Amino acid sequence: MHELRMELHSTDRAVKVDAVKKVIASMTVGKDVSMLFTDVLNCVQTGNIELKKLVYLYLINYSKTQPELTLLAVNTFVKDASDSNPLIRALAVRTMGCIRVDRITEYLCDPLSRALRDEDPYVRKTAAVCVAKLYDIAPDLVEERGFIEILHDLISDSNPSVVANGVAALSEIAESSGKDVMRITASVLQKLLAALNECTEWGQVFILDSLAKYTPADGREAEGIIERVTPRLQHANSAVVMSAVKVILSYMELMGSQNSDAIRALTRKLAPPLVTLLNSEPEIQYVALRNINLIVQKRPNILENEIKVFFCKYNDPIYVKMEKLEIIIKLVSEKNIDQVLLELKEYATEVDVDFVRKAVSAIGRCAVKLERAAERCIAVLLELIQTKVNYVVQEAVIVIKDVFRRYPNRYESIIATLCDNLDTLDEPLAKASMIWIIGEYAERIDNADELLETFLETFEEEDPAVQLQLLTATVKCFLKNPEDTQDMVQRVLDMATEESDNPDLRDRGFIYWRLLSTDPDAAKIVVLGDKPVIEDDTFKLEPALLNILIGQIATLSSIYHKPPDSFVVRRRAGLPTEEDDEDDEEDDDDEYDEEVRDSGAGGVDLLDMGGMSVNDHKQFTPTAPMTRVAGPEKAGGIEVFSGFVQEGGKIFMELEFSNVSAGQDISTFAIQLNKNAFGLSPANQQVIFQPPISPGSSGTTRVEMAMNPAMQVPTPNGQNVNPQIQVAIKNMHNNGVFYFAVNLNFECLFSADGEMEKTAFIEAWKSIDDRHELYATVSDLPADSTSIEDVQQKFAAYNIFFIARRPVPNAEGQEVVYFSMKSVHGMTFFAELTFKRGVNAAKVCLKTEATSYGGLAKSALESLLRGD
Repeated sequence: MHELRMELHSTDRAVKVDAVKKVIASMTVGKDVSMLFTDVLNCVQTGNIELKKLVYLYLINYSKTQPELTLLAVNTFVKDASDSNPLIRALAVRTMGCIRVDRITEYLCDPLSRALRDEDPYVRKTAAVCVAKLYDIAPDLVEERGFIEILHDLISDSNPSVVANGVAALSEIAESSGKDVMRITASVLQKLLAALNECTEWGQVFILDSLAKYTPADGREAEGIIERVTPRLQHANSAVVMSAVKVILSYMELMGSQNSDAIRALTRKLAPPLVTLLNSEPEIQYVALRNINLIVQKRPNILENEIKVFFCKYNDPIYVKMEKLEIIIKLVSEKNIDQVLLELKEYATEVDVDFVRKAVSAIGRCAVKLERAAERCIAVLLELIQTKVNYVVQEAVIVIKDVFRRYPNRYESIIATLCDNLDTLDEPLAKASMIWIIGEYAERIDNADELLETFLETFEEEDPAVQLQLLTATVKCFLKNPEDTQDMVQRVLDMATEESDNPDLRDRGFIYWRLLSTDPDAAKIVVLGDKPVIEDDTFKLEPALLNILIGQIATLSSIYHKPPDSFVVRRRAGLPTEEDDEDDEEDDDDEYDEEVRDSGAGGVDLLDMGGMSVNDHKQFTPTAPMTRVAGPEKAGGIEVFSGFVQEGGKIFMELEFSNVSAGQDISTFAIQLNKNAFGLSPANQQVIFQPPISPGSSGTTRVEMAMNPAMQVPTPNGQNVNPQIQVAIKNMHNNGVFYFAVNLNFECLFSADGEMEKTAFIEAWKSIDDRHELYATVSDLPADSTSIEDVQQKFAAYNIFFIARRPVPNAEGQEVVYFSMKSVHGMTFFAELTFKRGVNAAKVCLKTEATSYGGLAKSALESLLRGD
């Protein structure tokens, strides 16, 4: 550091530039070089643009941690904003906009106002973006200074880049504020369309995105805009092409059916640019395919004659191949089914197992979709079964089950072929599908009972899905042929109801048993009744969701196939960040502590407590605060969220699994907890998701926890308890094991017998040494945590019992509320909460003899107050 400091003060400009580069390099790799702040800042007084850029980069990085020192650079910023060199003027404004310090903001307004009207277009376009950044920090200031009106003026600017940046800034402000600040009028529309041909490719994207949100007055105006946008379809940048497609698709809806000729012409124009995108590198191909997937669901006729371009190449990455298969299934028709089947049959001989499975599944989906082609699809599936390749046969059995359900009593002649391949089935889903077929068509299979017997030999070791299907298939077989299967059904019911610990299997076994023993005719109606025919799910998106996603083409939303609000949480403009909150909370804490001390609340007379009943306010239901504990890279393609909750006097670990990239349905896991400070262990180590979680979907389940003293790790006196619980989960589908740690929220351990009489509470409170008191001030409380009645209701839902409340003497508007709670281990905790009318904060004081767990109890109260 000393050497760097000496170099930074060198008179040789080359040495100084080299020294700042070294500082930036250290900063980039995570080293703390903040102690050189003033030394680096001194280097900003230079006409060298390269050196100035480096210094400004350093200032941006350390402005959050050194806001006071950053103020020293204000004079330089203001001076540079008036420099004769437009590059330096723009650099100063850009840097000031990137420094998110309130006091800098005050000095930014005047230079920014000048920059927005600067004679140089480079400065104006930089200033336009800076307005959006300023709005994110201080929206009121932007509106007061009239910056939004100036941005509207920039849309009429002579320079197309300035126009594009003005549009980008207004769009960003509109999105963050929820206000329609863009306001595209007829005159603004013409200026945007004029700038579209001249600005940079990213400027074109901004303008096209804003046009996509505009609603034309009528079909004629929509057609005119489309005509001006259509040339963008030939652009070299794929982002411009996709944004142009989005505009055209959005406006085609407004053109209506009366313009059918124009719509047909547009449909023909959209196909070539979409096809061209598939000649790009794989990453762009994938993004294009995900967007095309939406487009063909909205308007399949656009690419109905282009199915060949979606045939897979040998060197396509697996993610591109999988997406192409999805689009092939959507575009398949009776005209092209033969060439599609030839192609899919070829894919089924590839070496990639996942791709082969997807191809075989696609053949089955084609059969379900196209009734006239179903027989040809089944013929191809039978050919693939003859290959005797294990995973091919199993996938074929799975999809043939769906074909049987789509076309009942039509293709049962192939059952004999399926029965010849029972030995190759070793996957749960394939076994379950084959067992369903045997049970459904038991009367047509001569040795159905013998076939089921082969599966029953390993009943106890089978996957729950297989066990459930075996139970149902055996009952079906018995109802169709009672003489020969009496013993078999009795044995299955015994195993399901007496030997299994799977509640679903037990319940179904008891239901069948009662049906068979009381009313066999009713059992036939229930078990052998007609089942609903499955439908083609090729176009599975809801129309309303599809319209939303079409409006989001060329964004992440169109890749995830989810609306933006399902995966993006945007902070409202003007709200402080976490870093800003820390300073504010410290100030609030000091001020509030002083008010509480002045009021004498710390030394209240407990005997003077006046009891008040809880009014009927909101009803609160305990929930598990879910946190992400494992990602797909760690958990074998599964994303895991976990939390703890108490319900009905029982403690549960709630688990949410998202099958991100596991490649197959998942349903059964085994769970084990490491020794922990709470003595928790799973009451049942089996975790079952019903229905199984298919790729791309999620499932939630609860695992009941038991209190096991042997699992409890003692915490030495004077040390705080570690809230972390280490968990191991085994995926029973592939025997993969993954581990994660989740923090226990202590409120889930409060028991229902923690309520105390007022006098007992007073005695207990007084008996605890004041040195065992824990304090906290919780600020920025939500509305339902500033009403004492609502707090009482919320706390009661978590077994935190109200004792009494009373006003604080000599402190107008302040009240103290007392609560008691008891953990399932028998530890008692007492809390005093102080509220002040009109202040959205609360003072928490907690007393307990169980000092190691006191911090967790206090954190639980804080968390509940904040509504975390």
